[in-house]
Amino acid sequence: MGIKVGIIGCGSITKHRHAPEYKANPHVDEIVFYDRNPERSHALAKEFNGTVVETVEELFNDPTITAISDCSSNEAHHINTTQALLSGKHVLCEKPLAISVKYAEEILEAERKSGKKLMIDQNQRFTKAHQKAKELLDKKELGEVLTFKTSFGHQGPETWGVDKTNATWFFKKSRSHSGVAGDLGIHKIDLIHYLLDDEIEDVHAFHGALDKVDENGNPIEVCDNVVCALKTKKGRLGTASFSWTYYGSEDNSTTIYCQKGILKIYQDPEAQLVVEMKDGTTVKYELEPIQTNENQTLSGVIDSFVDAIINDKEPMVTGQQALASLKVVEKILGS
Repeated sequence: MGIKVGIIGCGSITKHRHAPEYKANPHVDEIVFYDRNPERSHALAKEFNGTVVETVEELFNDPTITAISDCSSNEAHHINTTQALLSGKHVLCEKPLAISVKYAEEILEAERKSGKKLMIDQNQRFTKAHQKAKELLDKKELGEVLTFKTSFGHQGPETWGVDKTNATWFFKKSRSHSGVAGDLGIHKIDLIHYLLDDEIEDVHAFHGALDKVDENGNPIEVCDNVVCALKTKKGRLGTASFSWTYYGSEDNSTTIYCQKGILKIYQDPEAQLVVEMKDGTTVKYELEPIQTNENQTLSGVIDSFVDAIINDKEPMVTGQQALASLKVVEKILGS
């Protein structure tokens, strides 16, 4: 007997990730779609053999729905995810968890009250290269981590969104709130926390709207670039760059510098993880290509979420971990 899931919001992330991955999961029997624009929900229901509801409350009130993916835009997460949890559903919420730490804490309170599982779609933890890097770092094969640098950039959300337009909600302060910091940056912050088993504590950052314009030709209201220097609780130092203006190939790379060598992740097109030791030896791991907007592979997030529900396990990315990343985004935008 499989489960029935509901999805709130039928934009690109639902079309490319949530819907196909639920459809492919053997434990999911039915998907119910909701979008404020009924054309979108009907189109996806047709494509993925699901059903449609006219109001979001129908998802919350349907006792046969076990879990909900909240793929609404950022400003609605604390409303939808909170209501879904309090109506007894497990929730997979898109990142960032909320537009502010205050709202994120409301969601975590609802999670505590409901006793249901909350997972956040910070999907970098799931890639084979990042999992292998974590294994090497945990074993201290290269000694302690000293410094790091990470970046995530592509040509911008208007090139990937449903409408392919610079009227995208990602460019609106009221809806996206945090621009590229909450869109791409939060993924890498979560990744650094995960790989280093640490938390970023101190932030010095610059951010700005350097190139993107909205549908009226005005500079966008949120940042399209962030560059920052970071210090963790355990004293590691690092730099990070997040960008919507990398007008060439996507960059999703990370370098971890340790006492005995260096880990290079997603830099060599053939070997997703390269280990260079101080003594000159190099080990190359060919694991799998990173997901890009052009190369959509199964992220593993949905399977992990469903597994956590069915086998009553702690989700791979918890609300507390997502809150820790969001706190760093707030520091970036405040600095």
